[in-house]
Amino acid sequence: MNFFDLFRKKNPSGSVAKDRLQLLLVSDRSACSPEMMQAIRDDIIAVISKYMDVDHDEINIELTTTEVDGSRKAVPTLYANIPIKDVKRERDKQ
Repeated sequence: MNFFDLFRKKNPSGSVAKDRLQLLLVSDRSACSPEMMQAIRDDIIAVISKYMDVDHDEINIELTTTEVDGSRKAVPTLYANIPIKDVKRERDKQ
């Protein structure tokens, strides 16, 4: 255990369970299997990695819901948080 781990805010298990349940419900409603989510994640990472160095350990890609403007209808939304370490120069691209 690291000294700084004592000061980090930890998610209570109830919060983690709630987040997992929400993800499961959204994926069910959008007919997106966990395998498809993994394939989408891999494809997004592959494309972005051609142009940027990314922190693979901190990537967070989620399927959530967002209300459509002016209505109460919720639609599936893909949210991607991809920390960028560096942008590759033109000659580094493959």
